Amino acid sequence: MMFSTLKLKTGVKTAILILILFNLTSTYSQNNRQKENILKTARELAHKNPDSSAYYFNQKIELDLKSRDTISAIKTLKELSILYSHNLNYSKSYDGYWKALLLADKIKENKLTADIYQEIGWLYSFYKRDDKALEYFNKSIKLRKKEFAKNESNAHFIASDYFSIVNLHRCNKDYKKATQYLDSCIFYQSKLYPKITSYYIIAEQAYLDAVNGDYDLALEKLNRCKEHYKTKDKTYLVVIYSLTADVYRMMKEYDKSILEYKKSISLSENSKSHLNYKLKAYEGLKDIYLDLKNYKEAYYYLDKVTTLNNRIFGITSENSKHLLEIKDNYRLEKEKQEDALQEQLIANYEQEDKIWLLKSIILIILIISLLFYGVVLIKQIKNKHKNEKQIIAEKQKLKTQKTNEVLELKNKELTQAALRLIEKDEFIAGLHKKIESAGDTVNKKVILRALKTFQGTPSKNWTEFEARFTTINQSFYENLRIKFPELSQTDQKICALVRLNFPSKDMSKLLGISVESVHTSRYRLRKKLGLKREDNLEDFISRF
Repeated sequence: MMFSTLKLKTGVKTAILILILFNLTSTYSQNNRQKENILKTARELAHKNPDSSAYYFNQKIELDLKSRDTISAIKTLKELSILYSHNLNYSKSYDGYWKALLLADKIKENKLTADIYQEIGWLYSFYKRDDKALEYFNKSIKLRKKEFAKNESNAHFIASDYFSIVNLHRCNKDYKKATQYLDSCIFYQSKLYPKITSYYIIAEQAYLDAVNGDYDLALEKLNRCKEHYKTKDKTYLVVIYSLTADVYRMMKEYDKSILEYKKSISLSENSKSHLNYKLKAYEGLKDIYLDLKNYKEAYYYLDKVTTLNNRIFGITSENSKHLLEIKDNYRLEKEKQEDALQEQLIANYEQEDKIWLLKSIILIILIISLLFYGVVLIKQIKNKHKNEKQIIAEKQKLKTQKTNEVLELKNKELTQAALRLIEKDEFIAGLHKKIESAGDTVNKKVILRALKTFQGTPSKNWTEFEARFTTINQSFYENLRIKFPELSQTDQKICALVRLNFPSKDMSKLLGISVESVHTSRYRLRKKLGLKREDNLEDFISRF
């Protein structure tokens, strides 16, 4: 009764632990699904309604921080900052990158840190802060190369950093440096994909081809890029249209250039992305209409350039170049405020942390219990199988031993029988000689005739021996013939006697041949069996 009660209590505890585990798993899955749905919504709205998209990104970041999923929070902050950057809200983009960078530094996540360095470099390049941009691009490359040393599959990340530097020098019309860094970009890209060139790289190659005067090749590459990005990343067509327009402007084909610039502007507005290329398109159109002496249109696009410049803090003015440095100082104060905010959040979530800790402890106890029972069960099964195998092996060993003992006994009896035949013939042969030497005192003919009636012949003796030998060693001759079909009858007889360890003298008597003939037969047998001088004939024959 006491045992049943104890068993019942144990069952109840196990059931409670299982329910708690199920509850934890269910809650975790629901939180993940909620975050995934919010992120999906944010991405869907990114090119339709950036403000709404930013709202959902921020909601996702809040949930990530609450659930202490720092890596997910960093990645979402990066996406949010890219959204702001594409829509020329560089101030918020900058703040988002620095928040992500602070989190990445705390968890020592080099890959994410390198990603953020690269994005900050892009941001500085938009502000025409080329030295700072290159500083952060190179910081990213340094971290990437550490990861590359561990795993060469990280090569394309280094290629991405070099691509950023290529874009910077190309925008600054430093085509020599752009070409140099493009080679480095291609080198690391080919480490991972030797036969595949990135279409981002192809677009930059096309522009440099045009700068070198190879317009046909440049347009051919850009058209390939258009076809690719129509299905893969339509928003990047903003850049491709702008580059194509630049090439046509170099060729003085202004109508085609104007058309491509307008395509770039239209797609940028519709997709709410790469709005910095909208500024480049306005500037290109302004320059074209100036060349065409269409001052009305030139003034129209000059006004567009000015308005857009003012919208993004006048990125070409000298004063605005110090904006990021001012924000760097501001960031230190902001970090203090954020630390205070984090402390408040920790206080708010303290009760939830305690509950989560309790649940975690219960979960760990349950997992350890299950592992313990699993280990015990597996150990019992292994021991059972081990004992069964040991018993079977011992039985097989005894059976084999018994069979070998019986076979050995029968072979000994066979050998003794053969030796008795030989002794009998030797005795009769000796008696025969004595009778012949006795002279006329006895009737030799009568006695010799009587002896001949029970004296054996080599043929008769061998037949009797072979019948007994075959009964005991049933498969010997068959195995020997399968392995060596060219052996003669004499060879097979020699093999049988060798198996029973007969000396050459006894072999000659049993076979009715001389000892020299036995030696010759053994020598020929070794050659037919393919034995070397150092090989033992008796050991070899015993295998059959």
